[in-house]
Amino acid sequence: MSTVRLKKGFDINLLGAIDGNDIAFTAPSRSVAVVPDDFHGIIPRMEKKEGEHVAAGEPLYHDKNYEDIKVVSPVSGTVKEVRRGERRHIDAIIIVPDEGNDAVTHDIKGDAMQVLLASGLWVMLRQRPYDIVPVPGVRPRDIFVTAFDSAPLAPDLDIVLAGKREYIGKGIEVLARMTDGKVYIGVRENQSIDAPGAEVNTFVGPHPAGNAGVQVANTVPVNKGETVWTLDIVTLARIGELFTTGKVSHDTVVAINGEMVETPRYVQTVMGAELTTLLKGQVKGEAGESRIISGNVLTGVKVDADGWLRAPYRHITVIPENSKPDEFMGWASFSPKRFSLYRTFTTWLGGLKRPVSMDSRIKGGERAIVRTGEYDAMLPMDIYGEFLIKAIISGDIDKMEQLGIYEIAPEDFALAEFADTSKLELQHIVREGLDKLRAEMS
Repeated sequence: MSTVRLKKGFDINLLGAIDGNDIAFTAPSRSVAVVPDDFHGIIPRMEKKEGEHVAAGEPLYHDKNYEDIKVVSPVSGTVKEVRRGERRHIDAIIIVPDEGNDAVTHDIKGDAMQVLLASGLWVMLRQRPYDIVPVPGVRPRDIFVTAFDSAPLAPDLDIVLAGKREYIGKGIEVLARMTDGKVYIGVRENQSIDAPGAEVNTFVGPHPAGNAGVQVANTVPVNKGETVWTLDIVTLARIGELFTTGKVSHDTVVAINGEMVETPRYVQTVMGAELTTLLKGQVKGEAGESRIISGNVLTGVKVDADGWLRAPYRHITVIPENSKPDEFMGWASFSPKRFSLYRTFTTWLGGLKRPVSMDSRIKGGERAIVRTGEYDAMLPMDIYGEFLIKAIISGDIDKMEQLGIYEIAPEDFALAEFADTSKLELQHIVREGLDKLRAEMS
């Protein structure tokens, strides 16, 4: 075991953290949904039609280019609606659960890759480069598992595991058969884990220490022509459970927290559950006063109150929505409650580690990039962030390669986006750059 100490980054301590480790239960979800946009790199082709019955673990659609890649239903029920948007883009597949327990059982004695593809767990893995669902048939150089999440108000993955720790060893055994290299597991300081067959590394430092990309870059970086896979410890346990029982468990523990949540807590539910059930009686204020985010505040997706829990099904954050549009004196306010990374306000006198209140406002407008070192201070990777973003914007593929685009994913720039005085959508820019590079290389 080795220890990696990271100095760059920042922990955003938001109000609304969960106090305690208890897991509550909610009423069964009246509907669940699968959102194809959560699995980047897949072009869906439906296998089920509206009105058809589907068993838990049965494929809903496959990828157009790689038909072996399946996305499955998390519950047994009826396909109520295939909701489409512009140009017939599939926005969501909505399923009404029934009282049956129909579930697909897999032959776990077959090829591990084929079992993962058929089970639907394959789409929970990510490939570097490009941060996409892995391409079948390509053996990764190494596989990296992150055992903790360092994002603001992120759930404790030890709690989310909820009795699944016994399957971690089997998951490592399965993944080890799929790579010629090593299975690495990244843990935080003082976190214990029983991981026979894996190399465990401890990461000490602020967010984004829990990001898979940061852990890869500070262990064995990705070079051009190499492929690695990344996943979290919960997905690893699901893989182990699949190869032990023959079935995929679609139950999940979700952290529901944030300043606008009445009682921040962990909740036992099912993948893709509707939010009206999970948030019933828990959101403060009137409609429109809160922003509901499926995920954390840096990388999550804004969802409607009648929406669904999005992949990877771990976290719901609720924060104020534009709480003070006419705030007295605006940016020039001397209020001690105002937050700033750069000591613009007096908050830093009381320490930046105390919980703070933040709403959804950007508080500024887009402007030209000025090289100030902001990105580098928030990116603990051997990458010149500002130069890479400029190369992506200009479409210079050679520069993008030289500056390390193969190592990154949009989430790696999420904290830099938060700190950016230019107010650029860095994650969107990185995603466009990765997609353009992938199209050029294919």
